[in-house]
Amino acid sequence: MKHLSKKDFDDLQKFYRINLINSCTGYKSANLIGSISKEGIENVAVFSSITHLGSNPAMLGYILRPTTVPRNTFKNIKETKLFTVNHIVKDIINDAHHTSAKYPEEISEFDKTNLEQEYKEGCKAPFVKGSPVQLVCKYLNEYNIEENGTILVVASIEELYFDEKLISDSGFLQLDKGDVVTVNGCDGYALPSFLNRFEYQRPKK
Repeated sequence: MKHLSKKDFDDLQKFYRINLINSCTGYKSANLIGSISKEGIENVAVFSSITHLGSNPAMLGYILRPTTVPRNTFKNIKETKLFTVNHIVKDIINDAHHTSAKYPEEISEFDKTNLEQEYKEGCKAPFVKGSPVQLVCKYLNEYNIEENGTILVVASIEELYFDEKLISDSGFLQLDKGDVVTVNGCDGYALPSFLNRFEYQRPKK
């Protein structure tokens, strides 16, 4: 088995290191965050760092890279306190990934891709049409991570929409039934296949 130490990381070519360290931690969630500026300009951007923080109250978080360059999604969220999270499916990975391109804030990624926006009553932020799982989230707080200049953004889940074919009697959303993809590293997309579910585990007697 190949072995690399922290010292070896420093000697790696930049993009090789980025790909290696981004992919070594495993598969990540693949989502599009929809937001809108106070001027009414829509934004949609791919994120692979959205994670569950708790179910009661329902909360999630995502990691924002250093704000040394413009972060339009974050700016919109701070202005409006509202955003949507939309699961990425197999058929839209090309357009979804293109939203990582750095467009000026006055340009909407919806206009540069085939992604379609949709709106639901009571939510000013756009959803991505066709996404089988959609969340409305409200900004709660942010925490600076001093070690690398990133920010943990914490939000509450205010509303949840999902394709009914995904849900089981126990409330479990089986995402492979909706062709929901995952991210491997920075730019690799995979379609997981469901293997099994297990009961709540207790110590063996």
